[in-house]
Amino acid sequence: MALMRINIGPIHPSTHGVLKLVAYVDGDTVQKVEPHIGFLHRGVEKLMENRIYMQNAAYAEKLDYVAPLSWSDLYVSAVEKATGTQVKERAQYLRVILLEFQRMASHLLWLGTFCDDLGQSTMFMWAFRERARILKLLEDVSGNRMFYMNLRLGGLDRNAPSNFPERAYELTNYLEQKIIEYPAVLESNPIFLERTRGIGVLSRDDAIDCGVSGPVLRASGVAEDVRTSKPYYAYDKFKFVVPTRNIGDSYSRYKVRYEEMHQSIRIIRQALDMMPQEGDVVGAKIKLRGPDANPSPITVSRELPRGEGMIYMVPGKQGPYRISLRSPVFANLSALSKMCEGAKFADIFSILGSLDIVLGEVDR
Repeated sequence: MALMRINIGPIHPSTHGVLKLVAYVDGDTVQKVEPHIGFLHRGVEKLMENRIYMQNAAYAEKLDYVAPLSWSDLYVSAVEKATGTQVKERAQYLRVILLEFQRMASHLLWLGTFCDDLGQSTMFMWAFRERARILKLLEDVSGNRMFYMNLRLGGLDRNAPSNFPERAYELTNYLEQKIIEYPAVLESNPIFLERTRGIGVLSRDDAIDCGVSGPVLRASGVAEDVRTSKPYYAYDKFKFVVPTRNIGDSYSRYKVRYEEMHQSIRIIRQALDMMPQEGDVVGAKIKLRGPDANPSPITVSRELPRGEGMIYMVPGKQGPYRISLRSPVFANLSALSKMCEGAKFADIFSILGSLDIVLGEVDR
């Protein structure tokens, strides 16, 4: 068997960032795919160890430039645990609402770019239309459109606008009305179905062995979600389901993310109904501060849009003495070769796109 080696990227539109893939093919059949990273490495963890605690929230947001609020929340939560800071009750609900809107914005960007990879430009424009509405709300709450820097120890940087609940309700209604139209366009499209169904299958056992998480894991039949297994903020008070599929192909990963958007709308509405109408949400100012004592190393995990993100931190006096970041995309990307075995060369891009990678946190 004579294998041909084909280099894909790192400058290639369908690699979704500075990622290089080395594919070994026999004719048109893929035998192996090797992801090569290292083109974006910035040494973020070492930089964080040389800054005061709250300076690092800006670094955390740039790990995932598609859902920056999610990584900022994970980092700030780690600092809150290290310093023993309690999050104000109303701020907990506001964080949930903002995080679920951020999850939807992330899934919409993924869906648009994934469909664009497969030649479905209509869905690309639709998804970005809906995402723009979410970004406008997040911008009005934080003052920034991309990197929000809106979280502070114990709360948020500022109070939400007075009409925030009304706007949030209105936005959920708009989003629900729009995304309910998506399946009619995609799930009756023979090209979309042919390029996703049965493509890039990751079995339940392989998904567990590879350490994948988030929608990739749930599409393979494992109903693991940090919001339910280790609830934080007010997630234990909400009624929602964790979407799963059993086949583990690219189509299943699409369905899981699509259904998660509906569940995010459900969570946001419950949070708006339960959120206290009165109460301060402004957290502590950014300043030199650290733990009152010498705490033990801490670990915090959160359900990010792409999977379980985790921070291990050894707290120092004014900043992290040591910090390690667990990126869900790094683990998910490691399963690519397993998923591509036996696929056609053109299927590599469908499989890679279905993983929803962001190289900023993979190659940190």
